[in-house]
Amino acid sequence: MRKILYNSFFFCAVILIISYSGQVNSALAQDKTDKNIPRLQKQGSATQLIVDGKPFLMLAGELGNSSTSNFAYMRPLWPKLAKMNLNTVLVPVYWEMVEPVEDKFDFSLVDTMIKDSKKNNLHLVLLWFGSWKNSTSCYTPAWLKINSQRFFRAQDKAGHSLEILTPFSEENRDADCKTFAALMKHIKQTDKTHQVIMVQVENEIGMLPDARDHSQLADAYYAKAVPKELIDYLQKNKDKLLPETSKAWESKSLKTTSTWEEVLGKSVATDELFMAWYFAIYTNKVAEAGKAEYPIPMYVNAALNKAGSKPGEYPSAGPLPHLLDIWRAAALSIDIFSPDIYQANFQQWCQKYQKIGNPVFVPEIAKGEQNAAQVFYVFGQHDAMGFSPFSIETTDNPDKEPLAKSYNMLSQLSPLILEKQGKGDIYGSAVDKDNPVQNIKAGNYLLHVSHEYTLGLSPKAKEETWPLSGCIIIATGTDEFIVAGTGVAITFEPNSPGDPIAGIVSVDEGSFVNGKWVAGRRLNGDQDNQGRNLRIPVGDWGIQKVKLYRFK
Repeated sequence: MRKILYNSFFFCAVILIISYSGQVNSALAQDKTDKNIPRLQKQGSATQLIVDGKPFLMLAGELGNSSTSNFAYMRPLWPKLAKMNLNTVLVPVYWEMVEPVEDKFDFSLVDTMIKDSKKNNLHLVLLWFGSWKNSTSCYTPAWLKINSQRFFRAQDKAGHSLEILTPFSEENRDADCKTFAALMKHIKQTDKTHQVIMVQVENEIGMLPDARDHSQLADAYYAKAVPKELIDYLQKNKDKLLPETSKAWESKSLKTTSTWEEVLGKSVATDELFMAWYFAIYTNKVAEAGKAEYPIPMYVNAALNKAGSKPGEYPSAGPLPHLLDIWRAAALSIDIFSPDIYQANFQQWCQKYQKIGNPVFVPEIAKGEQNAAQVFYVFGQHDAMGFSPFSIETTDNPDKEPLAKSYNMLSQLSPLILEKQGKGDIYGSAVDKDNPVQNIKAGNYLLHVSHEYTLGLSPKAKEETWPLSGCIIIATGTDEFIVAGTGVAITFEPNSPGDPIAGIVSVDEGSFVNGKWVAGRRLNGDQDNQGRNLRIPVGDWGIQKVKLYRFK
């Protein structure tokens, strides 16, 4: 009898596996027939987001954490967002509202967002507030929160449970996978116009206030050998690892039988590496479950650490720059790792995420007037696919926002930017009083991009701080550039053999209409300082075409 029952169980398991595999393969096969589903595509050194079969630049904004939880609250916001010249909105989707009762799903909020975004000609990026949101598990359903005997929590060193689901529980992971898969399946079935173009899996994953989980489950994994998959990845890619990774593993044998402490020593840095691996494994499983239903691009975001802070003093073990090798090794179904930038030196954070070939998408950045300059730099210098200030809806004059003016110009330039991305023809700059000049090598010329206040024409140049200024520069010919931005002055110097002096043939202001250049005024007088520089004053926004020549 026992043998019969065992055989029956085995037979049922095989049937279930075959059935599930068939569903996954069927879903993928159906998606292949829909050539317009959002996807990623390489162009030169850039990665582009393809929407409805065409490259797409996300001029985006992220809503506040609770904004989408109520129909009435959201209703007046959609027109406001459209007036800011956005084409994409990042919107939270809450596990507790999608699955208020276990195994009973409610997608009404998602359906309404898709419907309203379409009315206002806006695309959506869904932010899955699942197991973790800003480190904690605050948006998990009540039925999960109150059942800590089934859904296990992380614990601190003292053994106190935290409001953080442990990534070492299969019960936690499988519950999240099931609901996320149901969400993606629903989107595939209902979003026929592809309003949803990307999904964020979880939100700002990280451990606090300790660098690692000290629950019994976590301790058991910590005592095991470092996973062979990680060792293999490190050995295979040893010549391409980030400096932080190489330093952590240098002079180590990397034996597959060694525990985390035996390999790395006992430290908070070891704790963070350990947690990063298992957070990434968990998140990857969730992404896999969703992509099995609808394989659109998915990314994970990171709450950045302050300089000098130690693991445990910031949300540790998320996809931070010094941990990207670990996340790349474990989370193969995640397409992009992205920074949420609230720290200074936003340029450096973008550089850190791009230098290992990771596509640059800034899904969250502190909202303010500086965004109007930052966005030119991000798209120009990093071939970014999107930019998105946080709490974008908190404005009374959406069409007068500085960012709205920048988005207006970038919207005009999008066809040209997307044509040139990844080909070495686009450059970006951001300057202020501390860093007033940037030198850019662009083809046959060296461009000196200065803050407009360096010219001394404005009385505000004497103030202690200058507003951030920026521009995007696009080479459209051997001696021709399109410049768009605010608050900059550019001089030109030859950077190749030939006559030693660069002169300006002409500077024209203008605009792009349906991708075609429409010239306005010729600015060869006071506006370009009698041929000395291209200039866009602080407080003004403009697109200018400059043609150069060389002489002795």
